Amino acid sequence: MSCILHIETSTSVCSVALSEDGQNIFKKEDLQGPSHAVSLGVFVDEALSFADSHAIPLDAVAVSCGPGSYTGLRIGVSMAKGVCYGRDLKLIGLPTLEVLCVPVLLYHDELPDDALLCPMIDARRMEVYAAVYDRGLVPVRPVGADIVDEDSYREFLDKHPVYFFGNGAAKCKEKLTHPNAHFIDNIHPLASMMFPLAEKAIARQDFKDVAYFEPFYLKEFVAGTPKKLV
Repeated sequence: MSCILHIETSTSVCSVALSEDGQNIFKKEDLQGPSHAVSLGVFVDEALSFADSHAIPLDAVAVSCGPGSYTGLRIGVSMAKGVCYGRDLKLIGLPTLEVLCVPVLLYHDELPDDALLCPMIDARRMEVYAAVYDRGLVPVRPVGADIVDEDSYREFLDKHPVYFFGNGAAKCKEKLTHPNAHFIDNIHPLASMMFPLAEKAIARQDFKDVAYFEPFYLKEFVAGTPKKLV
C-alpha cells in the first residue's frame, strides 16, 4: 500500500490529509473559507512534518482537479506540483465530483441498488456543474454545466432515484420536485475522502505529468456543454 498526501481546494473548503494503507492518519480542514492562500501552506507543512516525524515515506500527492473555483484549483494544483517536484513524488489528479461522491457511498447505506448520484458544484444563479454516476462511480452522464429548471435530469429521474448533493444542490430543491429526487445535505469535497480514489489510481498507475498537468476550470464550460475536460 501507499502513503499519499491529499489536497482539496476546489470550493471554499480547504483541506489536507495523509493516508497510509487505505486509512487516514492525518487531516486538517477549514470549512470557514475561502482561505486557501493562508491555510493551505500551513496544512501541507503540518502534514509533511507529521510524515517525516513518523518516518513515513510519501509515495504520491493527490489533488482534486475540478471543476471548481478557478483560484482554489490553481492554488491547490500549484501546491501539489511543488511538493511533487521537491520530493520527487508521483502526481494523481482526481475529479472533484467523484470526490464528492465518496462520503455518500461510504456512509449512506440506505441508497437503493439502482440509485444514481448527482454531485453538484455551485456556479451562481441557477447554474451548477454536475455529473451523474451509478453506485460504482461509472459515469452515466459526463460533467456538464447545467441551468437547473423543473425538467432538469428528468430522463434519469423517471427511471431511478437520484441523489443530489454538494454546494450546488441546496438551491435546486425548489426546482427539482420529482418524487425520485432526493437531497443529501452537508456533503463537501474533502481531502480525507480522496484516499479510495487515489488508491485506485495508484493501482492503475494513473499518474499525471507534473510539468504539464492543469485542472479544468468552471470558466472552460459553456452552459449545458463542457468545452474542455483535462
